[in-house]
Amino acid sequence: MNITINARHMEVTDAIRQYIEGKVAKLPRFYDSVLDIEVVLDTQADKAMVEIVAHAKQKHTFVATHRDDSMYACVDACLDKVSEQLRRHKDKVRDRQGPSHGETAEAM
Repeated sequence: MNITINARHMEVTDAIRQYIEGKVAKLPRFYDSVLDIEVVLDTQADKAMVEIVAHAKQKHTFVATHRDDSMYACVDACLDKVSEQLRRHKDKVRDRQGPSHGETAEAM
């Protein structure tokens, strides 16, 4: 899984980069098919803005943005949003599949 961190109108410090990489690395446990994640950091009018774009197999894209005073709070809020989207998608894919062969044999 590739993690890309970009910044607009600011410099990314090592502390923020390590914090984001540590948090974003946990996203594949919500949905295994995540291929790469792009994080865009921005500051506008003394507010921090974070956008997280997660690309998965079969051209599925999950996007979350958040604006707040603190960059760390923005990262946490975006990760909550993206993880919820990934969890819902995984549940939807799992519900679409039929029962396993063992479950159908036991039902008969």
